[in-house]
Amino acid sequence: MNLPVTPAGALAAIVIMALVTYLTRAGGVLVMSRIPIGPKVERFINAMAGSVLVAVITPMAVHGDSAARLALLATLIVMLVIRKPLAAIAAGIITAALWRWWISL
Repeated sequence: MNLPVTPAGALAAIVIMALVTYLTRAGGVLVMSRIPIGPKVERFINAMAGSVLVAVITPMAVHGDSAARLALLATLIVMLVIRKPLAAIAAGIITAALWRWWISL
C-alpha cells in the first residue's frame, strides 16, 4: 500500500494507524474477557511487563550517553527510596535534561 507524500496522505496514515491501534486494543479486551485467567497466566503477564521494560532499558544503559546513564541511575534510586513510578520517571527525565543542558554550556 502506497500513500502519497502529501498532507492528505499523512492524515490517512495517521487515521489508519489509529484504527489499527484501537482494533488491537478492543480485540484484546474482547478476547481476554472470554478467557479465564488462571494463576499461571497471571504470573506470565506480570513477568512480561518486567521483561519488556528490561529489553527497552538495557540498550540505553549499554549504548546510551552519560545523560541516559545518569537518568537510569536517578530513576533507580528514586524508585528504591520512595517506590513511586511517576516520581522515578520524572527524576530520570529531569536528570537527563539538566545533565544535557549543563554539558552543553
